[in-house]
Amino acid sequence: MSAAAPWIAAQRTQLLAQRGHAWLLQGPSGLGQYQLALELVRAWLCDAPGEQGACGQCASCHGVDVHTHADLCVLMPETQMLALCWPLPEKAQAEIEDKKRKASREIRVDAMRDAVEFAQRTSARGRGKAVLVFPAEQMNHVTANALLKTLEEPPGDVRFVLATEAAHELLPTIRSRCLSHTMAWPRTDEAEQWLLAQGVAPDAAAALLRAAGGRPDDALALSRAGRSPQAWAMLPKAMARGDVSALADLDPPAAVDALQKLCHDLLAQRVGAAPRYFAAADLPAAPGVGPLTRWSCALMQEARQAEHPFNAGLMLESLVAQARQTLNSRH
Repeated sequence: MSAAAPWIAAQRTQLLAQRGHAWLLQGPSGLGQYQLALELVRAWLCDAPGEQGACGQCASCHGVDVHTHADLCVLMPETQMLALCWPLPEKAQAEIEDKKRKASREIRVDAMRDAVEFAQRTSARGRGKAVLVFPAEQMNHVTANALLKTLEEPPGDVRFVLATEAAHELLPTIRSRCLSHTMAWPRTDEAEQWLLAQGVAPDAAAALLRAAGGRPDDALALSRAGRSPQAWAMLPKAMARGDVSALADLDPPAAVDALQKLCHDLLAQRVGAAPRYFAAADLPAAPGVGPLTRWSCALMQEARQAEHPFNAGLMLESLVAQARQTLNSRH
């Protein structure tokens, strides 16, 4: 497993020095909640942990790295489990392979019940057990309630780490049973150096980090998705012209996200603040606060249905027409 990013390593050291059976790692996307959660469970289960975390050499560390550790239970939506190469329970795997159902986008209550049963069992390696939940906001109320009792009165050798990008969506009773940690933002130079180490081109790292709002994991995802910094820079003025082709390589959720960032920057510019996602020179003249506020509300509504658009092509055309109308408004 590659070394943790420096801002993740610093937080790992900080959290390992504290006591607690359940942590809630919270913050916006792209700050490394999953990576920090995994660092914590590796250290908790390691045969020879130190102040800096897991040793990285023992059988326990290897088990975590290859996703086969007997004392680690990982709870994620099945879609995310598959994307991150975590094995699904045999029954769930068989149902999906037999096309009886699709992989779930939520953390299923059956998986949570299995995790509660796992928490009651004796540790296989004698170093205790760990349960990692990510993203925790993908638990529905039934699933979250199945976790509550065990989270409140856990067996003596099990620890929990819940990682979330939307803590406000969690039940208050879940939040109250965990020690909370807000994810730290990395310095810009630190994040850029890390992106370079991940193979991002030197001339793209700064631009992608800006497009991601300073969040390094999101910037890396943009790079791996083949997003062009040049195309990103041209997007604002393309929207003012009504050029649909500027969004052609984006799916509806990504298109809505890009337009929300553009709207944010124009609102910031309008009130005298610096833009966050685009360079100031790439932005068209900002219309009034009224049209921008109405556009922001409309984009929030579009975001709710972007995952399942009736017709993706028509939705993109509608988004661009809406953007063009707003950007050319003078009232």
